[in-house]
Parts: sequence; structure tokens; C-alpha cells
Amino acid sequence: MKAKSATLKTSRKTSKSKGKQIRLPRAERREMILNQAADFFSENGLTGQTRSLAEACGISQRLLYRFFSTKAALLAEVYARTILGPFKGDWLTNLSDRSKPMDQRLIEFYIDYTEIILTRRWLRLFLYASLASDTMAPNYISTIITSLMKTIVTETAAELNVELPNCDALIHEFGWTLHGTISHMAIRRHLYESSYEIPSEAILRVHIRSYLGGFKEMVTP
Repeated sequence: MKAKSATLKTSRKTSKSKGKQIRLPRAERREMILNQAADFFSENGLTGQTRSLAEACGISQRLLYRFFSTKAALLAEVYARTILGPFKGDWLTNLSDRSKPMDQRLIEFYIDYTEIILTRRWLRLFLYASLASDTMAPNYISTIITSLMKTIVTETAAELNVELPNCDALIHEFGWTLHGTISHMAIRRHLYESSYEIPSEAILRVHIRSYLGGFKEMVTP
């Protein structure tokens, strides 16, 4: 009987220790929350509840708010890390490297960009942010994409010896003819789960050749 009682006590102790929350260093816990939050909001939208996020993280909602005082503060950090963070500063530098032909610069950039930026998680999070009328998507376009568009179009015009109109808005539209097509290719693959028959690099080359081949006609008034 005593042996049985001792066994029962041991079992209860083990059960308690199994259910006990593992204590992580603060920086590690914060990293885990941010990583889980990016996954959570990309799957559930920005209206996803922090209570559900806390459950997904295996922590209490109260503990979640010790790291991020408000949901808005958490979303701002997710944006900085997940939307802005992966963009490499040297991409613009490499696109401006005139020692390489423009088609090579573009293919190297877009292979990298589609692998690092245009992932399922990034695309879903970005689209949810757009639908929620949040500042995430507009900020990304105004701070990064407009510079990217201008760099691509300006460098293409320089290589082809074409004069561009003195209108940034129109120059950005020229850039979107390529960037928008490639972004939609990623959307078809990751969100629609189609267009997998042809390797992405082969599709990138098709769109880049089409953009360069029709550039002069496109920018001519």
C-alpha cells in the first residue's frame, strides 16, 4: 500500500513537471513570440486574437503583454522584422553595378528576392495587411518598392540608351510591369498553389526577357 502511495506521488510530481512551463531567457522568449506571431497573423490575418496567439506560443496572454504592451506594438515589430527585415540593402547596389549586363543583374536579384521575400508567409502577411488597411503594405511600397522600381527602370534605360520621362510616378509604373508580374508568379505558386510545372528561374528569365525586349516601346511617349 505504501509502495503504491509512493508511486502515485511520484506520478503526480512527474505530471506537474511535464505541465510546467519551460522558462526561457527573455531574449529567447521574445524571439519565439515574434516568430510565432508572424506565422499566426499570416494564417489568421491581423484581426487574429492575442489570446489565441498566446495559446499557440504556449504562454499566457498576460505574459505576452509583458513583452509587447499592445497588439499594435506587436504588429509593428512583426512588420519591422518580417516585412522589412529580409530586404537586403546590397540588392540596390548590385542592381546598379554596370559592370554586368542588365539581364544578369535582374535574374540574380529576382532569384534571391523570390526565395527570401516572396515566401508563403511573407505574401499572406503582406496581403492581410493590405486588406486590413493597415500601414504595413503602403509603408513597404513607399519606403522600399518605389526605390527598387526607380533603380531597375533607370538602370535599364541607361543600358539601352533610352531617355526617361521626368515623372517618378510613370517610372514606377514602368517598373511594376516587371515586378508586378514576378510578384503575381509567387502569389500563384504560394497562395493559389499552381504554376509549379516550370522551374521558377525559367519563368523569371521569360518575364525579364519580355520586359527588356519591350522596354524601348514602353517608355516612348
